[in-house]
Amino acid sequence: MNYEQLLNKAFSELPTLSAEKVDFEIPVADSLIQGSKTLLKNIDQIADKARRSKEDIAKYLTKELAAPISINGAVLEINAKINAQNLNVKIKSYFDTYVICKECHKPDTHFGGRERGYVTMICEACGARYTVKSY
Repeated sequence: MNYEQLLNKAFSELPTLSAEKVDFEIPVADSLIQGSKTLLKNIDQIADKARRSKEDIAKYLTKELAAPISINGAVLEINAKINAQNLNVKIKSYFDTYVICKECHKPDTHFGGRERGYVTMICEACGARYTVKSY
């Protein structure tokens, strides 16, 4: 057998990969402005996708939006009028900084520890460890 025949045989024995590739998507904020408050109705979905607590996300948004935030059940109440586009930008920023691995770009991370204003992030997919500034 020549090289091309061996190569064709090797390719024919490879498993077929599915054409469908499911990418990680950041949930879109389901928000509602009610009077002087903004209600984020899908905070549970966002927290589940991020694998973080609602309180962690609320703490980050409090700092970024410069507005007090409270959690009432499955609703996050922001004591300011924030349009949906701005809220989505802040949520994407949270995911980019504190959820998605900088090495392999997968969302399989968790916090290893917090000290001196920094958080150690550990990627479960590639094993990368790095620190990011705490919120």
